[in-house]
Amino acid sequence: MTYKIVVIGGGNMARSLIGGLIADGMDSERLWVADPSTEQLRLLQELFGVRTTASNTDAARQADVLVLAVKPQVLRGVAREVAQVIQERRPLVISIAAGVRSADLNRWLGGGVSLVRTMPNTPALVKSSATVLYALPEVNSDQRSQAESIMRAVGLTLWVEEEVLMDSVTALSGSGPAYFFLVMEALERAAVAQGLPEGMSRLLTLQTALGAARMALESDENPSSLRARVTSRGGTTERAVDILENGRLIELFASAVNAARARSEELAILLGEE
Repeated sequence: MTYKIVVIGGGNMARSLIGGLIADGMDSERLWVADPSTEQLRLLQELFGVRTTASNTDAARQADVLVLAVKPQVLRGVAREVAQVIQERRPLVISIAAGVRSADLNRWLGGGVSLVRTMPNTPALVKSSATVLYALPEVNSDQRSQAESIMRAVGLTLWVEEEVLMDSVTALSGSGPAYFFLVMEALERAAVAQGLPEGMSRLLTLQTALGAARMALESDENPSSLRARVTSRGGTTERAVDILENGRLIELFASAVNAARARSEELAILLGEE
């Protein structure tokens, strides 16, 4: 990468992205970070050797690619602050702010922006994110490749061509880690209730989740087929799965994802209001 990347916002997601980019061979001299916290900037400079500033506009003037990694509630203010610089410099803009629609962000930035909206998730902190991207028509093929390369530094990347699907992405992969953490929590509690030590219950739960995910990733079979293969007729797994199915687990997850998608739509409207 020979272009300059500026990240506005120095929180956990930004830190993960910067670490991933440097691990991929990005020269730290080509990375700028802007954040109002001097402590955050000091930490990022010590960890990665990146250039830092408290001024969003000064940082934006350096950008070939500008990554907006701030909280959705403050994105409008930040966007309007740097809008004039964006209009003058015309960088690729990548937003990782959850729930803010590209039309609203594009308007706050002055319009006609080469803008890619992304939805990473928290496993980006361990370089295992599932990130979905959506590009406005102004984004050319080279810029799409740039955006994908940058976000791939923290995990898997996929594209959608209709922005409306981003609400479903938010409900699935954006909120999804919490669903799996809840399942892990439930399994661990059940094991402890059966008499297993807490530490052993946690380790067995986590390793089982990791093993199941790896099997699913490395197999050509879908999860339903994999489940059938490990569920012997009349055995212990079948008895347990029957309990879950009779408890309407599949319908419960469908309701949960639908509720998350609906809330994502509501928040997008609220965040985009003038």
